Amino acid sequence: MVTKDRIGICLWLLVYGIVLLWSAIEPKDRITWWLEVSPAMIGLVILVWTWQRFRLTTLLYVLILLHCLVLMVGGHYTYAEVPLFNDLKSVFGFERNNYDKLGHFMQGFMPAILAREILIRLQVTKSRPWMVLFVISVCLAFSALYELIEWGVALISDEAAESFLGTQGYVWDTQSDMAWALFGATTALVLLSRWHDVALTRITVEAEHKVQID
Repeated sequence: MVTKDRIGICLWLLVYGIVLLWSAIEPKDRITWWLEVSPAMIGLVILVWTWQRFRLTTLLYVLILLHCLVLMVGGHYTYAEVPLFNDLKSVFGFERNNYDKLGHFMQGFMPAILAREILIRLQVTKSRPWMVLFVISVCLAFSALYELIEWGVALISDEAAESFLGTQGYVWDTQSDMAWALFGATTALVLLSRWHDVALTRITVEAEHKVQID
C-alpha cells in the first residue's frame, strides 16, 4: 500500500540522490568535495538509522534536505566559486562570493529546529525562554566546532584549506561565519516555531494512534 510517508521518503531520497550524483561528477576540487559533502552523507546514515527509532517531523526532514543540498552545491563548486553568487557580486557590488554565508546561515537555521525538536520531545525543559537559550547555545557550539574543524584542516593541508575555508582574504571570516549561524538560528526560531509546534503535535498524535493499533 502506497502511503504519504512512502511517497515523501521516495521524493526525499530522489532529490538527495540526484543532487549528490551531480555534485560528485567532476567537482572543482575532490578533497574539498569530500570535506563539504561528508556531513550530508553522515546525516543520511543517521536519518536511516533513526527512522523507526525516533522519527522526526516532516518540517525537519525538509530542512535537513535543504541543508544537504547547500552542502552539495558548495562541495561541487567550492564555496568561493558558486556561479550564481559570482553573478550577484556584480549585481550588488559585493567584493566576494558570499555563498559561504548562506552555508553558515543554514548551519544555524536547520540545527535550531533539530535542537528544538529533540529538546521538546525529550521534555528537557518546558520553559520557552530556556528553550530559546538552549537552542541558540547548541547552534553556536556547533558553529564553533565547525570552525575548529576548518582550523584543523588548514593546519594539515594548505591546499585543501584554501578551498574548504573559502575566506577569500576576509580577516573576520570566522567571526562572520558564527554571526551568520546565529542569525540563521534566530530566524528559524522566529519564523518556524509555531509551524514546528503544529508538526510536533501531529507526529505525537500519529505515534499515539500507532500504539493503540499495535
